[in-house]
Amino acid sequence: MERNVKLTVAYDGTDYHGFQHQGRSDRPTIQSKLEEAIATITKSPHRIHGSGRTDAGVHALGQVVSFTTSATIPTERFVPALNSVLPQDIVVCQAEEVAVDFHARFSAKKKTYRYYLDVGPVPNVLTRRYAHFASGVLDLEKLALGAQSLVGEHDFASFQASGSSVKTTVRRLYRVDVGSLVDGLVTIEVEGNGFLYNMVRIIVGTLLQVGKGRLQPADVERILLAKDRGCAGPTAPAHGLCLLRVDY
Repeated sequence: MERNVKLTVAYDGTDYHGFQHQGRSDRPTIQSKLEEAIATITKSPHRIHGSGRTDAGVHALGQVVSFTTSATIPTERFVPALNSVLPQDIVVCQAEEVAVDFHARFSAKKKTYRYYLDVGPVPNVLTRRYAHFASGVLDLEKLALGAQSLVGEHDFASFQASGSSVKTTVRRLYRVDVGSLVDGLVTIEVEGNGFLYNMVRIIVGTLLQVGKGRLQPADVERILLAKDRGCAGPTAPAHGLCLLRVDY
């Protein structure tokens, strides 16, 4: 009898070409490594479904995948078994059996991404793989003020990179929060019901322009209404982004 298994996965995306299969053995992905590990412990191939396709270099603390299996391994054994064969930069945090109609992507209600900025006087060598060094002085109050224009349901066409074929660019953001951590780190946390291609990274790149005084907080709403990618700021680097949580 087949079971539907849900895994919560964390990974350092530095050395991977994103989550999704690339179709090439010389371009390792998170999906390919997970499927190899599942095949190893179940002795049969499985195709997993991820909640989203994080780009090359993007990290995760709460990525969710699901797959069906007829393997008899007890659910509580999936975590230690998979972690024993996965590379050290991919960790399965939780495994649970879910309803047959659960799908990691299509059942998701909202996602939370966190972007890390290093705002110290010089780059922090210990966070260089996970935080983007934002050189220069940042006005965090203005940055946070500009971020509030993005909360709510809007057409986010200005914040979508080319190459996507989605049916609609309308999404709802529940919050865009700016916070401070120790060691000179600032976080921009974005929670929404869905995200366009590179949307969070373009949001961050635009807000950095506000924080550096190159744009005003009111310009964010103008950019949103323009529905034109050319009006927004640059795309922030991938390594500062982390998929924090997926809610169902």
